[in-house]
Amino acid sequence: MSAPAAAPARPLPPAGPRKVAVLGAGSWGTTFAKVLADSARESAHAAAGPLDRTVVLWGRDAAAMDHAARTHVNDRYVPGIRLPERLVITSNLAAAVTGAALVVLAVPAQSLRSQLPAVAEHLGRDAVVLSLAKGLEQGTGLRMSEVVAEELGRATGLGPEHWQARTCVLSGPNLAMEIAEEQPTASVVAAPDAELATWVARACRTGYFRPYTNTDVVGTEIGGVVKNVIALSVGIADGRHFGENSKASIITRGLAETTRLALALGGKLETLSGLAGMGDLVATCSSPLSRNRTAGRLLGLGKSLAEVQEEMTQTAEGIKSAPAVLALARRHDVDMPITEAVVAILQEKIDVDDLAPLLLGRELKSEGTDS
Repeated sequence: MSAPAAAPARPLPPAGPRKVAVLGAGSWGTTFAKVLADSARESAHAAAGPLDRTVVLWGRDAAAMDHAARTHVNDRYVPGIRLPERLVITSNLAAAVTGAALVVLAVPAQSLRSQLPAVAEHLGRDAVVLSLAKGLEQGTGLRMSEVVAEELGRATGLGPEHWQARTCVLSGPNLAMEIAEEQPTASVVAAPDAELATWVARACRTGYFRPYTNTDVVGTEIGGVVKNVIALSVGIADGRHFGENSKASIITRGLAETTRLALALGGKLETLSGLAGMGDLVATCSSPLSRNRTAGRLLGLGKSLAEVQEEMTQTAEGIKSAPAVLALARRHDVDMPITEAVVAILQEKIDVDDLAPLLLGRELKSEGTDS
């Protein structure tokens, strides 16, 4: 599935998708559903026409979805944020997916594959899929777009190539609460075909959310995956009361090892220096809103991994993706010392006090990303 995918077989609706389904009502899924609904409203206003796009948010918890549908507030994940009145909220998967031209996957990376067969039962063959998940699948090491293509190809009988050509990813500095509050931000929609990326980007463009586009799906996904691991390391450093010099060093060298892996897999250098690389890395490593940085800080304070996972109310993808990232790097002979140190801590092979010498106590070499 690493070969370039063909463009979508049929022309995309020029006015954009008439119906969009967002699957996953956590903080990012709920926020992105709001972005899509706001985009539909703003587009209709700009065209001085009727609102002709339906946006549906699906979550598996029927009671929570019923409450959100009545109040238009998702108290657990984006408290205090009023969701658009025209946003449809449901726990009925068939109602959400049937007829949707764009299906957004906002479920945790490690549960994505298990949920796709049920989605496939209601998915139209001409639908476009947009993945928001940032992780590598445990066991296979596959990127999320690869999981989508493989599993939907099997479940629909259309083959992985069909869905590879119709699957996009979105990445960038996407701290959900800030976007829900309509603080201005930019992101990247990556697709195998430039026209497809633009079509999706237009569906989520608002006055506060600016999507750029590229065709580097590999680089965009790898940037979104590895930054979670680097954020764990920055969080650990924060928990150990390391200063800003230390954390800046980890972020900078973390970008270098992220770039090495992306290039080894066929990604592009400019992607990693942009929003999906450096932008996402800086936001995730710097903000107290970052789940992965928070998890790392708790580890740095001396809590066990079990205690961290019990205390966290949302998934820190880096915890589960880190071993898969390291395994992928080793298969491609890519040196990733920060990732190695994080995995060793997660597997309790070393103590958090051993982090500093593992990060910076290496042989002298050139600073370039190839070293």
